[in-house]
Amino acid sequence: MDQSIESDRKDVPVPVKLTNFKMTLIQQERTALRQLKKLVWLYLLLLIFEGALRKWVLPGLATPLLLVRDPIAIVLIIMAWRNGFLGRNIYVTIMVLISFLALFTALFVGHGNLIVALYGVRTLILHFPLIFIIGNIFDRDDVIKMGKFVVWVTIPITILLVYQFYSPQSAWVNKGVGGDTVQGFQGALGFFRPSATFSFSNGTALFYSFSACYIFYFWLSPNKNVNKLLLISASIALAMSIPLSISRSLLFFILVTVGFIVIGVSRTPRSMFRIILITFAIIGLFALLSQVSIFQTATEAFTTRFTQASDSEGGLQGTLGSRYLGGMFNSFDSDRQKTGEIPLFGYGIGMGTNVGSQLLTGKIDFLIAEGEWGRLVGEMGLFMAIAVIAIRILVCVKLGMASFKRLKFSDFLPWILVSYCLLTLPQGQWSQPTSLGFSIIAGGLTLAALRVPASSKLQAAS
Repeated sequence: MDQSIESDRKDVPVPVKLTNFKMTLIQQERTALRQLKKLVWLYLLLLIFEGALRKWVLPGLATPLLLVRDPIAIVLIIMAWRNGFLGRNIYVTIMVLISFLALFTALFVGHGNLIVALYGVRTLILHFPLIFIIGNIFDRDDVIKMGKFVVWVTIPITILLVYQFYSPQSAWVNKGVGGDTVQGFQGALGFFRPSATFSFSNGTALFYSFSACYIFYFWLSPNKNVNKLLLISASIALAMSIPLSISRSLLFFILVTVGFIVIGVSRTPRSMFRIILITFAIIGLFALLSQVSIFQTATEAFTTRFTQASDSEGGLQGTLGSRYLGGMFNSFDSDRQKTGEIPLFGYGIGMGTNVGSQLLTGKIDFLIAEGEWGRLVGEMGLFMAIAVIAIRILVCVKLGMASFKRLKFSDFLPWILVSYCLLTLPQGQWSQPTSLGFSIIAGGLTLAALRVPASSKLQAAS
């Protein structure tokens, strides 16, 4: 019996059918892969320009556009699952289980508002899995292509940033979400923090710190065929963005990335000469820009803001403690936690978001906590919050360890990207869509940067 089957397999028509079937599957995989990659690109574009849509293009649809990336996330998850790009993943599985439990407790022992609960759950069910989907469908080549785009778009956004910085708050470029003419966040010396193409000023810091990762990487890897004039222009734009944004967070993010680069170079001494040249180039760039009046005024405003904020927070140590480390550990050491004021299952997921606050009270306010970890504890209770936080930290640890191992091959890309992930994935404010989006994109691209090009795998399979 086995021999007859074996002989049938040697007939000419059967291998042809099998070959055609195999080629059809490969072609379907390629088609699905191209579609999924286009959706990731759309996710990034909407992340960068969502604020522009909500402020200038379609201000009347500002509220629904807040969720403009959610349908993209849903389609990505469905397509990835159907085509085998979202396999079994312990992190996603646990996060989904926690989400359903949090949804249940929010409805029956929490605030009881279904819409608010669903809005809160969406960050964990719809967006968190995208980290692994992007990591599976993108490869290193895709990460570099997206990086080149981010570097390119840094230049026009900086031009807009200058225009916003020196324009009155009543100017159209400084309109808020929905065409709101209310003044933005105060900076210093009468200047306000510009929001560029984003809904709020935090998007400016998140975008430029993300683009800084790629700008530094392309300077360290001159063989990536990046136009030198483009790279120089983007570097100037990045330098100008620091004072123009009046954002200490942006400076902090960039310094962390620079620290990671120093650590990486220390393991690959042959890159030290290039680092020295880049250092002198940066010093020269700031010396040159300091002679430009636009840069001088912005620098004065930024310095004033930095000094005032540092004085109120107790200097650099106080700033670091309150803005990063303090926000993490104070979440578990609050008076409400000690006295048992926070219920076992929290007040209900979604309640700590601006949308949840608006729906529950009619006004935007921090009903639970401004910090991410404090919000999670207040919304879901201590045990579920710790589980979510642990998952986010473990993903970062895994990415960090894998990226560190790549340094022995002089591969800086994942290592530089993971410097950004460490500041956004563990305690980035996922209740705010822009912060959520950059966390997910950065995590997915870091994971993808660890992969060889998928095209070579498909070619080998064919």
